Amino acid sequence: MKKSKIVVASSGASGVNLGVKILQLLPESVEKHFIMTENSKKVLAHEMHNVTTHNNDNIAASVASGSFGVDAMIIAPCSMNTLAKIACGISDNLITRCAAVMIKEQKKLILAPREMPFSAIALENMHKLATLGIIIAPPVIAYYSNQQTLDAMENFVIGKWFDLLEIENNLYQRWQIEES
Repeated sequence: MKKSKIVVASSGASGVNLGVKILQLLPESVEKHFIMTENSKKVLAHEMHNVTTHNNDNIAASVASGSFGVDAMIIAPCSMNTLAKIACGISDNLITRCAAVMIKEQKKLILAPREMPFSAIALENMHKLATLGIIIAPPVIAYYSNQQTLDAMENFVIGKWFDLLEIENNLYQRWQIEES
């Protein structure tokens, strides 16, 4: 069985912990690649193990090629700048180049925009990307799973993203209706 290759990228600084937490929670069976913008690096205080990190300026990195065989990519958080570049086909760094490859190869690409409220321009860009099959999944919590802590809220969001990536998880309480 082929080992899955997943790229996790973080653009912008706010919420970079979500990208790092995704990496920590991905199963060992997944080959993990991580790309961060300079702003993300500034707020990152964690040491990562068992992860290949890539410099966002290196558009010649392995993950920038369709022949490398990445299965999926998630950009969490995804800044509006990165989202706009992807929507316009601008590939001026490794994150946007890798996203362009995901689109070209028709691979799963999940964007987790982190800013709110969304401007009309951001919504237009999200709509354009959604019509191409890109999944727009902002970090939004649901109240049915009864999260009591920030950690539980983050687990809910990451669990939903893992569901989209078809990665089995028990990170959150799923919706249940009690039968009577």
